[in-house]
Amino acid sequence: MSRESTETPTPRGDTHHEYDHQMTSSAPITPRPPSSVAPTPPIVSLPPSQLHSPSLSRSPLLTADDHPGAGKTNKTPNNKSRGITPRFMTPLGSPLRKALKLTKLDPQDAWLPITESRNGNAYYAAFHTLCSGIGIQALVLPVAFTFLGWTWGIICLTLAFIWQLYTLYLLVQLHENTESGIRYSRYMQLATATFGERLAKLLAAFPIMYLSSGNCVALIVIGGSTSKILYQTLCGCQDKPLTNVEWYFVFTCAAVVLSQLPNLNSIAGVSLVGAITAVAYCTAIWVVSVTEGRLPQVSYNPVRANTEIARVFDLLNALGIIAFAFKGHNLILEIQATMPSSEKHPSRVPMWRGVKVAYALIAMCLFPLAICGYWAYGHKIPGGGMLTALFSFHSKDVSRSVLGVISIFVILNAVSSFQIYGMPMFDDMESAYTIRWKKPCPWWLRIILRSLYGFGCFFIAVAIPFLGSVAGLVGGLALPVTLVHPCFMWLKFKKPKRFSPNWWINWGLGVLGMFLCGILVAAGVYVVIETGIKVSFFKPQ
Repeated sequence: MSRESTETPTPRGDTHHEYDHQMTSSAPITPRPPSSVAPTPPIVSLPPSQLHSPSLSRSPLLTADDHPGAGKTNKTPNNKSRGITPRFMTPLGSPLRKALKLTKLDPQDAWLPITESRNGNAYYAAFHTLCSGIGIQALVLPVAFTFLGWTWGIICLTLAFIWQLYTLYLLVQLHENTESGIRYSRYMQLATATFGERLAKLLAAFPIMYLSSGNCVALIVIGGSTSKILYQTLCGCQDKPLTNVEWYFVFTCAAVVLSQLPNLNSIAGVSLVGAITAVAYCTAIWVVSVTEGRLPQVSYNPVRANTEIARVFDLLNALGIIAFAFKGHNLILEIQATMPSSEKHPSRVPMWRGVKVAYALIAMCLFPLAICGYWAYGHKIPGGGMLTALFSFHSKDVSRSVLGVISIFVILNAVSSFQIYGMPMFDDMESAYTIRWKKPCPWWLRIILRSLYGFGCFFIAVAIPFLGSVAGLVGGLALPVTLVHPCFMWLKFKKPKRFSPNWWINWGLGVLGMFLCGILVAAGVYVVIETGIKVSFFKPQ
């Protein structure tokens, strides 16, 4: 017999007060449960591996009515004042909840592309990391060697690789805060928790937007230009049936169609294609260059400018080329967010396993590209890097089928990389809708938003074709995302002992990175002033 049908509490104003002990004599008395046990709401039954993850469907685990302050902020609600166990944290009762450190999740994460699906694994992490960590920038590494020479070129490349791999390790470890139980599923969330909301917008918002949207614009230019080269290579003619703008449009249409895949986990196969093609064209280019042999009268003496200040800025520009060859740090937290996580099985373990495999392959591409490319072309290598050198010096020596396959690999890698670099922007656009309307973004609106973003990048690529001339300047501002911010984030959250080796390493790398960022921006300004910019709106070359 239920309590409601057997007990008759005396009338009181507070409906949540204890029942009175005075009962009618005819009604049986049901023993009360111990007062230390809090009432438990209906539980959510989940598999053990998904215990601390949001739903894999597009339905939230917490309704809008249960979400205090919904629409005002995108933070996890504070449930201490509610006195109940929230359904989206754990299905366990409140006495056990106090003894466990559980992962706090924002219920709106179940609606957003990055965190909608949390069934990722180490293989997916390797695919995404490799696709986002290597690109066309790696083909410009031999240009840096023309200013640094053999010895300093190899030393600087090695040090930069170790530095960025170390900051990558810091980000993987910082994804989960073991004290508060919070998962920082986006780079901007971790930056806000470290620097505060205002300072994070100043230090991280613009660089992250540039690294995402700027890369998408660059990929449209690369993919469209390579598509034209592929057509001319396969047909053996130099006519122009399509203009550059039309080739950009063809590539953008393909990228927009592929961008309709719903979430980050759903593009794991796309990232696999991008990773394979990146390794393939990087390897093919340096192998072909070595097979064809060195160019006649190649010199390996470092290029020296006429004035001392010009020499200094040339060296800084070389360091910038090496630093900009490493990318993808702004996506690491997002990639790790696609994995399930618990106290016994934290996501950092499979994530770091996937990262190690990915960067072993990246190292196998970067170092041969830089060393073999410099050996083959020396000071004659054009500013466009290895791909330009291959078509400039060996277009008649190498078979058209080989050149065509390399071009296809570049195009496939560009259209695949567009998806993973665009995903943070898709997530940001959809989060604005979910916060405002407190429901998932409908499929038709998602198609519109992603199409507008893709064709917006196309418009920028066509309208401002000289954007690449200031890429070094703007890229210097984005460098702290890779080399600086993770060090200060580690100091903020891990709080290493003062003057310990860990403390010195992170402070030293952080300060050195800020100094390097400053001088690279100065070098970018000098290059822009010295060489000038050929402003040509809506006239892509």
